[in-house]
Amino acid sequence: MRRRSTFLVTMLCFGFAFFYVPILSMMVYSFNGSRLATVWGGFSTKWYVSLLSNRQILNAALLSLKIALLSATMATILGTMAGIALARFKRFRGRTLFSGLVTAPLVMPEVITGIASLMLFILMAEWIGWPASRGFTTVTLAHITFSMVFVTTIVHSRLSEADAAVEEAAMDLGSRPWQVMKDITLPIISPAIVSGWLLAFTISLDDVVITNFTTGPGTTTLPILIWSKVKLGVTPDINALATITVCIVGTGVAIAGVILNRAEKRRDRDARMAYQANQ
Repeated sequence: MRRRSTFLVTMLCFGFAFFYVPILSMMVYSFNGSRLATVWGGFSTKWYVSLLSNRQILNAALLSLKIALLSATMATILGTMAGIALARFKRFRGRTLFSGLVTAPLVMPEVITGIASLMLFILMAEWIGWPASRGFTTVTLAHITFSMVFVTTIVHSRLSEADAAVEEAAMDLGSRPWQVMKDITLPIISPAIVSGWLLAFTISLDDVVITNFTTGPGTTTLPILIWSKVKLGVTPDINALATITVCIVGTGVAIAGVILNRAEKRRDRDARMAYQANQ
């Protein structure tokens, strides 16, 4: 038993090292004074100063944030509705087809999704004249279509584990469906909604394949810009950019984790108090 425990801990350490040591080394070399990304030339912050004065990178980062915020929000709204429909309405005409269409992007390669999105936008432009060109709108729509699948899966899983008797009891006591949705269902699935939004935001922010098929001239997102620069070799300013991104995303995830943890503890406390009051 002790050998097995030691083996599992060792493998866990190797796994974490495999993922995080390259990230830590990248963050260290972002303070490299040399122009060569892999040759240490002394501590320096000049690449951060250079990065903050690079309008091309700043514009690409701002565009990526706009697309990610909009697509994550819309994907969360649509994915939440789809997840509730699949979890609470067990039988309705076309349920199997609807479920298959919702989960299909999960098993399809991103290349297929990107090509399909590109063909759709081309056909729509020929038939109805919209979209006139590929850019912000087409990239956002493609990201919504792809990322809402993950929100639907998370919300569906969370709601399937919840006790439907609580909602039924509220309706028996006279609550209207919208009141049950607002006061019971949404608070139950709120951690899943937040998690789905964060996942959709992350997926949209770092997507390359689908964006590459649906973008157009003048619409260069940050991942596309980084990809084009990396082809010529990794430079210290790219390390600085990646370090800032890791810090921002890590801070956001930590804050969301603290908020969700506090909300979960508050719900557990309220449930215990309600149970004790009924005894």
